Amino acid sequence: MVGTTSTLPIRLEQVAFDDRGRSLLGPLDLTLHGGRCTVIMGPNGAGKSLLLRLCHGLLSPTRGTIRCGDAGSPTDARVRRCQAMVLQRPVMLRRSVRANVLYALRMHEVVGTEASTRAEAALSLVGLLDLAGRSARMLSGGEHQRLALARAWALKPEIMFLDEPTAALDPQAAEAVEAAITGFHAQGTGIVMTTHSLAQARRLGDDMIVMADGQVLEHAPVAGQ
Repeated sequence: MVGTTSTLPIRLEQVAFDDRGRSLLGPLDLTLHGGRCTVIMGPNGAGKSLLLRLCHGLLSPTRGTIRCGDAGSPTDARVRRCQAMVLQRPVMLRRSVRANVLYALRMHEVVGTEASTRAEAALSLVGLLDLAGRSARMLSGGEHQRLALARAWALKPEIMFLDEPTAALDPQAAEAVEAAITGFHAQGTGIVMTTHSLAQARRLGDDMIVMADGQVLEHAPVAGQ
């Protein structure tokens, strides 16, 4: 993982988020531990994606505090270097599959042999190494998503936030994305992801969070784990 500062566990204390006077999330208390795959479920508008954005520092809570291990809040630079997030519709650069990963690494000051090694390992893990020279814009939807995952994982985050990573994918493409996520988790990367699929949650998750109306209704181990 990046550096020696741990960003885990992530602790939310009385965290709430309002928009123009309307409560969208919380207040809620929640702890996300390292080395786990935590799956967040709930209907549209439950606050799943909002929770990810708060934990990753893309938004700041209206009230309450979020602490990331001994590193500070999600907006601190030390924390951001140890986290990665993949949105539902990630944007690819107009360059090759490999170059997309190398660009992300260069933005994090990883260059040369180290960057090449990381890029190859990430593309291999998601099954895209054979397509490394292809234009990223020529990939299928599932390949596009796996490239986004590889680009994030190459940064060696302690934890990855994934917002519905298999949304709108066909079963075969979704299976390939799930295999990549399982591979990341097996390498010790913490995963926090949203999904609408209970079957997927049971396949991938160690823990499940159920949300509705901006509240956490349940946070417990996945049955059988």
